[in-house]
Amino acid sequence: MRRQVYSLLVDNNPGVLSRIAGLFSRRGYSIDSITAGRTADSRFTRITVVTSGDELILEQIEKQLRKLVDVRSIKKLQDEDSVYRELMLVKIRANSKQRSEVVSVADIFRAKIVDVEQDSLMIELTGNQSKLEAFLNLLDGYEILELARTGITGLSRGSKDITYL
Repeated sequence: MRRQVYSLLVDNNPGVLSRIAGLFSRRGYSIDSITAGRTADSRFTRITVVTSGDELILEQIEKQLRKLVDVRSIKKLQDEDSVYRELMLVKIRANSKQRSEVVSVADIFRAKIVDVEQDSLMIELTGNQSKLEAFLNLLDGYEILELARTGITGLSRGSKDITYL
């Protein structure tokens, strides 16, 4: 099994994300993560899909995606030629004595404290998956009250292979 990241440029039409997710569901393909957001041109949305499978399955996924009317372009992002990021919000139980320790760990990872309450802190961290996992490992002794992750989003490096519509 191999992981593949696809960057899709699609028409910004109602239901496009649902149609893409539905394709995966109908065919029994796995979605590890999916993110979507409007591009600089509001007519288009960029969707990043992370999936896994053998070569035949990954080839079929790409072929099926190309058949969708709203899909304008598909790029297979490769680890060495791309930049991936993920956003994580984590709420940690921390009293006034523990707070400085948690803030120190957050500073090391260039994380932001985005909310402070009497008994908890909320931290925002952006980075690649290994950075987020390393941060969570250092918080092992603290109680994580809530955790939310966006999933991977990514772009290829450089200006070659840019799709202009």
